[in-house]
Amino acid sequence: MKFTLSWLKDHLDTAASVDEISAKLTSIGLEVEAVDDPGKALGAFIVGHVLEAEKHPNADRLKLCKVSTGTETLQVVCGAPNARAGLKVVLARPGDVIPESGEKLKKGKIRDVESQGMMCSTRELKLGDDHDGIIELPGSAVVGAPVTSVLKIDPVIEINLTPNRVDALGVRGVARDLAAAGLGTLKPFNDAPVKGTFPASRKIAMRLPAEQTHKCPQFAGRTVKGVKNGPSPAWLQDRLKAIGLRPVSALVDITQYLNIDLGRPLHAFDDAKLKGDVGPRLATQGETVAALNGKTYTLDADMVVIADDAAAVGIGGIMGGEPTSVGDSTTTIFIESALFDPANIAATGRKLEINSDARYCFERGVDPASAVPGVEIATRMVLELCGGEASELVVGGAQPPAFKPVAFDPNRVAKLGGVTVADAEIKSILERLGFKVVTGSPWQVTPPSWRGDVTVWQDLVEEVLRIHGYDNIKAVPMPRPVMQKPALNAKQRLVGIVRRTLAARGLNETVTWSFLSKDHAALFADGAVVVPLANPISADLDVLRPSAIPNLISGAGRNAARGLHDSNLFEIGPRFEGFKPGEQTLLAAGVRSGHTSPRHWADMRRPVDALDAKADALGVLEAAGVSASGIQTGAGAKDGAPGWLHPGRSGVLKQGNQVLAWFGEVHPRVLLALDVKGPLVAFEVALDRIPEAKKKGNGTARPLLKASPYQPVERDFAFVLNANVSAEAVLKAVRNAERDLITNIGLFDVYEGPNVGAGKKSIAITVTLQSKDATLTDEQIEAVAKKIVAAVEKATGGVLRG
Repeated sequence: MKFTLSWLKDHLDTAASVDEISAKLTSIGLEVEAVDDPGKALGAFIVGHVLEAEKHPNADRLKLCKVSTGTETLQVVCGAPNARAGLKVVLARPGDVIPESGEKLKKGKIRDVESQGMMCSTRELKLGDDHDGIIELPGSAVVGAPVTSVLKIDPVIEINLTPNRVDALGVRGVARDLAAAGLGTLKPFNDAPVKGTFPASRKIAMRLPAEQTHKCPQFAGRTVKGVKNGPSPAWLQDRLKAIGLRPVSALVDITQYLNIDLGRPLHAFDDAKLKGDVGPRLATQGETVAALNGKTYTLDADMVVIADDAAAVGIGGIMGGEPTSVGDSTTTIFIESALFDPANIAATGRKLEINSDARYCFERGVDPASAVPGVEIATRMVLELCGGEASELVVGGAQPPAFKPVAFDPNRVAKLGGVTVADAEIKSILERLGFKVVTGSPWQVTPPSWRGDVTVWQDLVEEVLRIHGYDNIKAVPMPRPVMQKPALNAKQRLVGIVRRTLAARGLNETVTWSFLSKDHAALFADGAVVVPLANPISADLDVLRPSAIPNLISGAGRNAARGLHDSNLFEIGPRFEGFKPGEQTLLAAGVRSGHTSPRHWADMRRPVDALDAKADALGVLEAAGVSASGIQTGAGAKDGAPGWLHPGRSGVLKQGNQVLAWFGEVHPRVLLALDVKGPLVAFEVALDRIPEAKKKGNGTARPLLKASPYQPVERDFAFVLNANVSAEAVLKAVRNAERDLITNIGLFDVYEGPNVGAGKKSIAITVTLQSKDATLTDEQIEAVAKKIVAAVEKATGGVLRG
């Protein structure tokens, strides 16, 4: 909202400066957005006196003037038609900045004659649009005095209002707040009834259905005849221009002025263009109104219109109609002032996409007691500016009932606001704001008609605090509670370890939906229950996932469709196994598709296989603290691998009888159903099944590394054994043969062929030996080798290959 300083002082008796007023407005919650004070840019401009104004020797339309500054005489070339001897003018001297151009004035030659200054027009000073002549100052102006002491320069203040403060949409409301805050006195305002001298030319017809009367509860009007419409006075035009409004005519400008002055929208109809009685009604579906903005709007049956007996003549509370608007030939008007439902006005404005000053006020809720006073004030102003004779007032409907009192305990100001204000001051503040206060236990505080936003005691506390001054509330630090040191539980730590492990193995973490389609879920349910969603976000996400793998496979498929054929993805999240809380398992799941590495001349490139998935699952288990020596491998579905894995290229990892993980190639029928090409391998590790690592005496789950300073020794062994004996059985036997000295075991060759006999195979392993106490001797090494051979023979029946 914008207003000028002089406009504010029409309602507020104060000697405060613009800066003081701006600071106080912000401190009481009416935040100042901007202050446009043209006077600040005119500090260097002075009053000049034209001593001579002779014709320019080299130009017919220019004059060569001698202008006195009070201390010296300057030669000024001027083209203004009103430049003449004896005139007092606004004089700019070299070095002064011209507001319009923003440039410093310099001495220069105009048609070969030096000009030492400039006599200014209103446009050059950004005080108006007139550029036809220079400003003529009063003859009493003192030569050499600052022009700011002579010109009536009116600063414009713009405030940013919250939606609830509709009372501050009027200049008087702003003045009321400032007076309550102690920055001046609110001037009395004449809203006394204007005596009518004849009956109104028409009656008010309230045509709204009984259940819809809240959309326009009151409608007031009055006829004024014998008016003379024309340009409004200069003071009125200047105020409207200053805040960005375009003066139209005296009658229109009066309604614009009062909308800003009091926050009370009004409308003036040309009475001769109305037919019969006037009042509110609902629009008929498809009814049209030609509005004042030159556009025609099609209405619906929920909108309120102002209508006479023939047609709609305006959109209620938003915009009047063009056919009944006032003009230069208007001699009789009908002034309308009504109340409208804020919700209906907002809905109508949005539907029609109309933003008007009237809508802005009504959709926030104007003073419900202002309809009749609005007509009286407008009538008085019309009579003063346009003449004429006023009729008796006509009113339809009734003013809404007054607001109910709010029970208020003044002690709550200190409790809620943190500042102590005396009861007498609290009462004084509320009364200065227009509230009616009845003290007692508790107080009964009745809001004024213009403060419909005050409904509870907290609103009253806010009013007291803002007028008392937010700056008077001392800043108090909040008590600082003792903060517990953030700590992760065992499962959270495990998830972090697994996440870093899989990322280090080259997999990219993803976060996918916990839902998928029922058809895809059936592929992975493996006989378990599928949990449907009562309110799915889409038809293809209608059940909770029984596995994290299908969403990862779909992600790999989307990557492949975009040219990224080698995908390595993982996710840590739940699979859902039932309808009750807790019926879920936390999984670390991953997929690899395509090849193990990109094409390169120095590297062997191969498709991913089940052993890649097994390595990932083993890596997770070992990182989680599961000893590799305690892990057994099972093959296929017979050992518990799920049915969505290939039955001959899958397996499980167990600790005792507990299955901790499963891995393998994804079954071809599953890939076909998901429309994804292989090869594609997957694994899932059930993190909830991993036993929590036992804490040692020092409180840590894993002992500190104690590296041996002595040289390690490697020995290779090749064993011949039955083809159905697993390599894992051999490795386990070797590991158990000597736990203190064997630090690492690796399988580097498997051979089946005629050199080992039918039904046999050869397995070659490398064993690393290292002591933490001393360098190993040949005798110690030989003794360990004998233990290894004996352990393998006993466990698998294998013999050392000759």
